[in-house]
Amino acid sequence: MDKRKLKSKKEPRPPRKITEQRLANIALHHMDRYASSAENLRRVLQRRVFKASLFHEDLDADEAKGWIDELIVRYVESGVLNDLAYAETRARSLLARGSSGRLIRMKLMEKGIEDTIIDKALAALTLDAPDPELFAAIKLARRRKLGPFCDPAKRAENRDKHLGAMARSGFSYDMAERVINATDVDTLENMIR
Repeated sequence: MDKRKLKSKKEPRPPRKITEQRLANIALHHMDRYASSAENLRRVLQRRVFKASLFHEDLDADEAKGWIDELIVRYVESGVLNDLAYAETRARSLLARGSSGRLIRMKLMEKGIEDTIIDKALAALTLDAPDPELFAAIKLARRRKLGPFCDPAKRAENRDKHLGAMARSGFSYDMAERVINATDVDTLENMIR
């Protein structure tokens, strides 16, 4: 066997032992790289503790859970973690990609955001677009070349596929039909004005 292949298959390093300071450093590094909700940060830290506990038997998981809870409370109180700001920013970003309200709600729920905060974030989307659902549906149609954005010669034969794509993205049948059946791009542009 080739020596180069042997060298490239090194054993992964075991994780370092978790201490209170190490957890704080991990949390700050994570928040520096990624936007996060309080619950999502809690999950990230709990995964790190779990992985470290597999290698370090003397790690007290209950004590580490207390450290995590203290960190989360400290960051929420200081404003470093703000679930509403995170939810509004994430919702705006997803809307700009053409995500439906249902999909946005689901994505925010995955990150551990409470329903009341999700409702506020979705309500804030009306500041960006009077009808966020229509705006998102048109964005998705443009991005995926659906309805009036596709080749006019193939539009009729692909209508059902386009409606299916809109439905899988979380849009209601009425909304999907409204966008897919629009006569041209200008008609859609006038709808969102």
